[in-house]
Amino acid sequence: MKEQILSVGIDIGTTTTQLVFSQLTLENTASLISVPRIEIIDKEVIFRSDIHFTPLRSKHEIDDNEIRDLILKDYSYAGITPDQVQTGAAIITGEAAKKKNAESVLVALSGLAGEFVVATAGPTLEGIIAGKGAGACQESKKRGATIVNLDIGGGTTNIAVFRNGELIDTACLDIGGRLIRFNNNQGGVSYIADKLRNLTRSMNLTVTENQTLGQGLIEKVANRMASILEEVLGLSEVSSELDMMLTDHDLKRDYHIDYVSFSGGVADCIENTKNGEDFRFGDIGVALGRAIALSKIPQQLKVLQAVETIRATVVGAGSHTTGISGSTISVSPGVLPMKNIPVLKLSMEDESLPLVQWGEAILRKVQWFNLDGEKQNLALAFCGQANLGFNEVKILAQEIIKGMQGVLCKTCPLVVVIEIDLAKVMGQTLRSQLGDKKDVICIDTIKVENGDYIDIGRELVDGNVVPIIVKTLVLNY
Repeated sequence: MKEQILSVGIDIGTTTTQLVFSQLTLENTASLISVPRIEIIDKEVIFRSDIHFTPLRSKHEIDDNEIRDLILKDYSYAGITPDQVQTGAAIITGEAAKKKNAESVLVALSGLAGEFVVATAGPTLEGIIAGKGAGACQESKKRGATIVNLDIGGGTTNIAVFRNGELIDTACLDIGGRLIRFNNNQGGVSYIADKLRNLTRSMNLTVTENQTLGQGLIEKVANRMASILEEVLGLSEVSSELDMMLTDHDLKRDYHIDYVSFSGGVADCIENTKNGEDFRFGDIGVALGRAIALSKIPQQLKVLQAVETIRATVVGAGSHTTGISGSTISVSPGVLPMKNIPVLKLSMEDESLPLVQWGEAILRKVQWFNLDGEKQNLALAFCGQANLGFNEVKILAQEIIKGMQGVLCKTCPLVVVIEIDLAKVMGQTLRSQLGDKKDVICIDTIKVENGDYIDIGRELVDGNVVPIIVKTLVLNY
């Protein structure tokens, strides 16, 4: 039996806001005698909105009314009404996620579909999503290669490194096309971001609002921004300015890069810029794109063409895979159902560490997520090791507790998703070590990935099984 559902994705970024409608075809891929397993077997983008500039009420606030009006107009242009949409995702990314009313904007938009995944994506999560949208994650698995994707937007460059389909490293820098904006075609500066102002000072330059920049000075600033991207990739000697431009942490640079890909608005300026177009978008993006095209990055690394550039971060659809986790689950009473829990999955490299080092690996990755709300949750996922002894299970439970401190201090349950059959003993061990002072949900035989969200339904069959919906952020590739 096949069924088609309609899904919507909305991305509100530093510079642009866009929407995509997709039609997903679902089918039960299990045999007649097996538990039903619903999977997406086909997806088709049926509508792409225009790319709108993100409307701002001030430097610190998004214009939520204008955003909603833009989205409703796109619904109208597509000939789709909100009640026709079964699922989707709305995310705020980049500098827009830092606006003080970001959460209220998402709440307002979530009413436009039945069950939205609604999230404020931090720089690491945004980099992961963009890397998937650009095709870097999928190509790294297909080619057995290490691919770094640079998602260069208006305010930030989000970097995600994938090896064999697994995320192995991330970084984010305050480098983007809208950090200097012009009010005319002669280089009159209407805005310069604080980080870029500091960077120009380190170059013994002074750039301020209402100043007119000559072509040579614009190129000099753009070239310095591009050279910092060279540094983060290990192609040039690291300077103190790299540390200044990082928003969180640096790349490890302890691996060989096979390919590089570019997404984000500036990516379109790397190969498609013509002479005389420097002020086309009223910012430094065109000059930055040209500087990257002439940098060491395409000269020393193989460039892999991204399947999406400016639309890479748009969530095309919520991909639903319904499964059953049962017979070995461990669920504290009264905590289900739960919806829209973001997934943090350990990489194979993380899982190859000695068990006593898992806590530190988990703790580092929990910081990807902005767990600000008292009830904001996170599901820790990993494949797991077969044939663990009881002492090893106890050590692993201790390390999970150590790494998940950001969740344990909240009122929400501790959620653990394991691919192998280990949930019952792990859940019991976690509850024992936590002194039954924390609700625990431990489920298994479910495969999830970073960027997924899960819904967990109420227990069925006398509490022996629970229904799971994995909502994958299906990107437009």
